[in-house]
Amino acid sequence: MSEIAIRPVTTAADLAAVVDLCWAYRDFLYSFGPTERRIVETFYPQEKYSALMGRLAEEHARPRGIILLAERDGEPLGCGMSHALSDTESEIKRVFVPDAARGTGAGRAICKRLIDQAREDGFEKVYLDTSIAFAPARALYRSLGFIERGPYQPMPDFAREAICFYELPLTRASLDAG
Repeated sequence: MSEIAIRPVTTAADLAAVVDLCWAYRDFLYSFGPTERRIVETFYPQEKYSALMGRLAEEHARPRGIILLAERDGEPLGCGMSHALSDTESEIKRVFVPDAARGTGAGRAICKRLIDQAREDGFEKVYLDTSIAFAPARALYRSLGFIERGPYQPMPDFAREAICFYELPLTRASLDAG
């Protein structure tokens, strides 16, 4: 079996594959449990998510964001993206690897590439969040040097209790993590 390739989305076909993965991610969240379902219903109702998917390329456009696709032998394994929150802060969004590709290292490779890209783009800090119930994702983020913190954006009380928020300073020391 060949290696996993992590590359920027550059074609309509790439973007379509990422959009499919994003819908699979939303479905995964929605069916995971009642708390995650409420989060989806609050932040990503069908119509709002559909609109977001329609402007995904603009939301995460270079030079202040990026959309990545993980593939093996031309088959999509996962995706992840980032965008600027400010001149110095970036946020990683929608890192998703479907069940069939879990354990391949695709999630770690996507995250590392997003972190490296944020550093190259001159950001000083990267943020992300995940469900408190996603222990493997939380372990991955900690292993990459992310530090748990409070919400970095306004958040309803129920979500504050259900979501873990992380930050990673993009200093020389953070190069050694992961």
